[in-house]
Amino acid sequence: MTLAFACEIVLAGLLLAIATWTITARTAFAAIAVFMVYGLLLSIVWVTLSSVDVALTEAAIGGGVTSMVLLGAASALRGSKGAVASLSLPFKITAGMLCALVAAALATVVFFLPDVAPTLAPVAKENLAASALGNPVAAVLFVFRALDTLLEKVVLLLALVGVWSLSSDRAWGGVPELRLYKSPSPILVFLAQILPPIGIIVGIYMFWAGASQPGGAFQGGTVLAAMWLLTMMARLQDVPSTNAPWLRLLLVVGPMAFLAAGLAGFYFADSFLAYPPSIAKPLIIVVEATLTVSIGVTLALLVAGPPEKVPQQ
Repeated sequence: MTLAFACEIVLAGLLLAIATWTITARTAFAAIAVFMVYGLLLSIVWVTLSSVDVALTEAAIGGGVTSMVLLGAASALRGSKGAVASLSLPFKITAGMLCALVAAALATVVFFLPDVAPTLAPVAKENLAASALGNPVAAVLFVFRALDTLLEKVVLLLALVGVWSLSSDRAWGGVPELRLYKSPSPILVFLAQILPPIGIIVGIYMFWAGASQPGGAFQGGTVLAAMWLLTMMARLQDVPSTNAPWLRLLLVVGPMAFLAAGLAGFYFADSFLAYPPSIAKPLIIVVEATLTVSIGVTLALLVAGPPEKVPQQ
């Protein structure tokens, strides 16, 4: 047994143990804290599978943004235990059996895959050169899966609209309060004073590097969102009103630029979301730049939560 294989076995065991701990934890805070560790470990698994792009996304979204959203939800539900239904033991057993059945079915599919799985990868690889992108993941996302990539960004906006819809009619268009961080600690304030300049550079680099190596708009936007959230949580910057025109413009500029590039494809390349080979790479980079901004703003506002302060008249 090689050292690498032994490490993979240990990592798989840790993942199973932490997943079990997550679903058996008795308090919401403990479950969320362990879930954050689960996301970070899962990103290491993706690295071992040579999927660095997926690993970066998992670490940022699974281990970071999602955990912050869950912490905010747990904080909002604190003190309202009567509104949370307690699951009975038969229900838990049934849910566990269904999860085990799904896991067994997935394992069966994996173990009985043909030795040589049918794939279009060689054909796709031959045609990726037209995009002039060095990162094959980014090339696939913007060439072969461009419509899916566009819809993913629209789904983010719809998720934010859903979060905002949780506010009362009177507070619609108001300001999220970030109640979990009403009294920031001195350490948080100190970090918010020194980290954002570094984080902004890292976020921009991750977006720019995504054209030729692991990275991209989602990873870079997540880092920018984290830096903005850090300053808001430390109360160094006010949370903006959700009714601010500049804020709503930043939210839609990415998907709108993507859609505009797709519609231009009808004229320049005879197809929706097709790019003229001569300007494919610059066009994709411009779209990715706008998407980075929109993703960063959207993720930050998702964590901030629904508007609670009544807007000023």
